[in-house]
Amino acid sequence: MNALHEEFEHRGLTVLLVNMREDPELVRRTVKGRGYTARVVLDTGGEVSARYRVTGTPTVFLIDRRLELVGRAIGRRDWAGEDGRRLLAALLGP
Repeated sequence: MNALHEEFEHRGLTVLLVNMREDPELVRRTVKGRGYTARVVLDTGGEVSARYRVTGTPTVFLIDRRLELVGRAIGRRDWAGEDGRRLLAALLGP
């Protein structure tokens, strides 16, 4: 996710990593240890996850500039691979 965040940020991509119901200190250590550069949001009570109907992790939501949901994926995907990068580039436009 770091690579995608850094590669596409200038084109308008915002990557938010949402952590569900874990201890904030554990999350802080994990973020530091893994070197995440994207923003991390804590959903300690599960309200955000419930509102978005997250049933498994990871869950990815693709939301366009008009804040409309254009895609959702549950489970691991190779977003940093050729197909993932091509999809993000197409969604972000020229």
